[in-house]
Amino acid sequence: MSKDIASLLDEPGTTVALIGATENSAKYGYVIHRDLVRKGFVVFPVNPSRRTVGGVQAYASLSDLPATPTIVNFVVPPEVTLAVLQQCLELGLKDVWVQPGAESPEVMAFLQENGFNYLANACIMVQSREQSQS
Repeated sequence: MSKDIASLLDEPGTTVALIGATENSAKYGYVIHRDLVRKGFVVFPVNPSRRTVGGVQAYASLSDLPATPTIVNFVVPPEVTLAVLQQCLELGLKDVWVQPGAESPEVMAFLQENGFNYLANACIMVQSREQSQS
């Protein structure tokens, strides 16, 4: 039985791969990255056009991450979400969070057809609380 995605945020040691993390302060990829880091989460920024985000190493793709993330969070256009979901499938990453604006009918169909454990149309910043550093 898969766990509710939002409840994974309450577990110690939860890590988040943020697809679309950026240094552009006008974008949600920036705001969400800062918010999660401030709350104590380990965040792996994933953006093929960035070397770093928020002073930490960024990764070109999920296959480049140094560890398996608990949640893959999407804050990119739907066509990018769909492409990276295919990577998730290949890597066995089934716990995904699709931010508002990153979803489309095609994205939702792909999630359902491939058995993803997902949350869509909800903002991770609203759902997450500060991680206790234990």
